[in-house]
Amino acid sequence: MTTLHDPDLHSFASDNYSGVHPEVMQAIVDANGGHVGSYGADPYTARLSDLVVEHFGEGSEIHPVLTGTGANVASLQALVPRWGAVVCAATAHIYTDEGGAPERLGGLKLLTVTTPDGKLTPDLIDRQAYGWGDQQRPQPLAVSITQTTEMGTAYSPAEIRAITQHAHSLGMRVHLDGARIANAVASTGATLRQLTRDAGVDVVSFGGTKNGLLLGESVVTLTEDELPGITYIRKMDAQLASKMRFISAQFIPLLETDLLVRSATHSNAMALRLRDGLAGLPGVEVTQAVEANAVFVILPKEVIEPVRAEHRFYDWNRSTGEVRLMCSFDTQEAHVDALIASVAREIEAAA
Repeated sequence: MTTLHDPDLHSFASDNYSGVHPEVMQAIVDANGGHVGSYGADPYTARLSDLVVEHFGEGSEIHPVLTGTGANVASLQALVPRWGAVVCAATAHIYTDEGGAPERLGGLKLLTVTTPDGKLTPDLIDRQAYGWGDQQRPQPLAVSITQTTEMGTAYSPAEIRAITQHAHSLGMRVHLDGARIANAVASTGATLRQLTRDAGVDVVSFGGTKNGLLLGESVVTLTEDELPGITYIRKMDAQLASKMRFISAQFIPLLETDLLVRSATHSNAMALRLRDGLAGLPGVEVTQAVEANAVFVILPKEVIEPVRAEHRFYDWNRSTGEVRLMCSFDTQEAHVDALIASVAREIEAAA
């Protein structure tokens, strides 16, 4: 087949734009050939299950799925009955970017809270955590937090523990959307277990495609004895892959080697380099703490489109000129420096 894209083109629009990490691609190749069991009855899923116990703790179980939305919906369905509601940040991916799937497919009401940095706190949760026993109100039975957040900020283990202790005291369970949890591990220095099981989280959407996987995410249950339905929910939600070995095999190098942290550490470092280079330019304002691989900045409005023509990125708030710039495992210093130079050139031309 003829290559249909420019392999040298780099984008700051999303870490989903990146290709497959070579070590992950090799894992897919290694898993190919011959016949093995389907629907998870294969040695790669078995090996992944062992690795998950090593990283998340005894009793943890992984359930590979096809998409991040599927992981989030299945996780929340496993936690919350049909009449339940989920408290989340107003910027949460489950609320803003999943086409209403948690509510339409999952049948769950989302109760949103405005936050300054994408992070929930016990006090913020209390703005929606009320009305138990009131038949007129969806029952708040779970909290969903995102690590790292859509604003590029990271929860510390202590912050997560404060949320889970508060939620559990109210009879609520806690879901962690970990699409970029690798970046949080790299940023905070905490382990996967310290950010999840040890912090009291009940279920995790453990992401991979934003950190070099070709396809596939997963649900990691940390209280399996209380979440028996996830096995059936995954199938009902059309998230059970027949050739699961190829999803499972991709996660193995992330957990069997240092690839998960190595890739995330690199993308975080590129984001810091980008922040430092843009922060000194006239008319540029960094709007959020850079704690992972995202940089949120306000650019002079007249430079946005000329720069976007060279380096694709997304608007975050068009009224203010705030944009989001994402770095990936394959973002290089030259890519970052080229973007900074483009912004500087356009600012000077517009002056």
